[in-house]
Amino acid sequence: FSTSKSLVLAKKLAKNLNIDFHTVAFTAEYKRLVRQIDQSLGRAPFGLSHENLQARLRGLILMAVSNRTGSMLLNTSNKTELAAGYGTLYGDLTGGLSPIGDLLKRDVYKLSQHYNAEHEIIPAEILKRAPTAELRPNQKDQDTLPPYKDLDQSVVNLVEQSKAVKTKSDQF
Repeated sequence: FSTSKSLVLAKKLAKNLNIDFHTVAFTAEYKRLVRQIDQSLGRAPFGLSHENLQARLRGLILMAVSNRTGSMLLNTSNKTELAAGYGTLYGDLTGGLSPIGDLLKRDVYKLSQHYNAEHEIIPAEILKRAPTAELRPNQKDQDTLPPYKDLDQSVVNLVEQSKAVKTKSDQF
């Protein structure tokens, strides 16, 4: 479900970074796997298993590229997503190094703005659009997560400061 806009922005980012840009289609493989799983387990409406299958196929392809080129695949998950469990094992969590794994979502945006301070490296539209894993049409992270501002603060409270979780009984 990668949109054409995402591909245009990814290509622009690659150009700005002076790195190669390649696409590898896996629609046929995805459909074949869904059919095989449906044959074994019965048909299921589109849901989390379908989304995660896409993420895992992406991870598989990226690892193949990494192996073929002798490069290291970078995990692009940040601390907020990791703490919320908003990542797919063997999918977007794939990678030998997680350079932003200890950054809150807000810090990722601050760092991106810092890199763009002198001239645009990361296309501004990437930073302006709503975050999305693009695993279903029109998907936004906020469809299933609290706003990142609130989620970041929860991660600070729970993970960084080890504060206790407030329950409803704490309010009375």
